[in-house]
Amino acid sequence: MKVDRELYEKLVGKSKTNKYHNIKTIYDGILFDSKKESQIFARLKLMEKVCLIKDLELQVEYELLPKFELNGKTYRKTTYIADFRYFSNEDNKIHIIDVKGVKTDIYKLKKKLMAYIHKIEIEEL
Repeated sequence: MKVDRELYEKLVGKSKTNKYHNIKTIYDGILFDSKKESQIFARLKLMEKVCLIKDLELQVEYELLPKFELNGKTYRKTTYIADFRYFSNEDNKIHIIDVKGVKTDIYKLKKKLMAYIHKIEIEEL
């Protein structure tokens, strides 16, 4: 879905460069954090249409640490949000996809926690 500049600015505000220089993009009525992420979604939707994958989901949340209290201080839960999750009919596995340009230290830690806690390896594109 191509959106003209005026409609885009009404939906998401004036375009600002974020710290990673991504450009928010609308595709199929969904706002993505980057053009690359929207292109990967388009490819995954096509793969789903031809039955290579199924159960495609966006922004799937995984808990890494629950909310807890210590010495009267409450700590919020820590989560990882996957860009995409789907089931592959080719290898009969669930795949977690994260679209990355910059791998921050926090992301690297969350990736390691996902592997340890949930036994899931994140695939980066």
